[in-house]
Amino acid sequence: MSLVDGTERVLDVRRLGVVPYAEALELQRSLVEDRRAGRIPDTLLLLEHPHVLTLGVRGDGGRSHILATPDALASRGVQVYETGRGGDITYHGPGQLVGYPIVDLKPDRCDVHRYVRDLEEVLIRTAADYGVETERVTGLTGVWAGREKLAAIGVRIARWITSHGFALNVSTDLDFFGLIVPCGISDRGVTSLQRLLGRTVELAAVQERVAHHFSKVFTAQELVN
Repeated sequence: MSLVDGTERVLDVRRLGVVPYAEALELQRSLVEDRRAGRIPDTLLLLEHPHVLTLGVRGDGGRSHILATPDALASRGVQVYETGRGGDITYHGPGQLVGYPIVDLKPDRCDVHRYVRDLEEVLIRTAADYGVETERVTGLTGVWAGREKLAAIGVRIARWITSHGFALNVSTDLDFFGLIVPCGISDRGVTSLQRLLGRTVELAAVQERVAHHFSKVFTAQELVN
């Protein structure tokens, strides 16, 4: 994390609204280079995407887990992108809060497993703010409510600079997950905060809880812009 005067870690949280996937991908690539060069502090991008399926780097990236035909995807306005992140296929769309941390893990957090567990902790704490009990599942990434995934995680770490990140289902239309085998896991489902609570949940409010808990877990002070 970034240090101020050698002692205090700082975090720039950018709340970007709805961003097309290709644009967000290019922004991440640019910010990773800026972070590596020391031009920016550690940064957390919080946003939503239009309907999109994203592929990971494992095997065929998850193409075999797309259940819908190209015509069916096109008719629903769903694009497909290769990402360069870990993991299998997943869906992003309106009502889902996506977080892309651009963080330098050097010098004291150079541990991939710890980084993923820390992201999970941010999301577990956020769900708890809404009275939703979630957990980790041994051998799987993400955050789970029973046998249903509430949040997915897929990261990229290059020379200890992070990109990609997490997706938390807030008020997501879960029917879109029926287009795929989410994350390549066929025997578990997906859920959202709104479905679990049985009431409307405002994404903007969840976004603030995520920013708060990210700062706490990563021991950083959010910059005031």
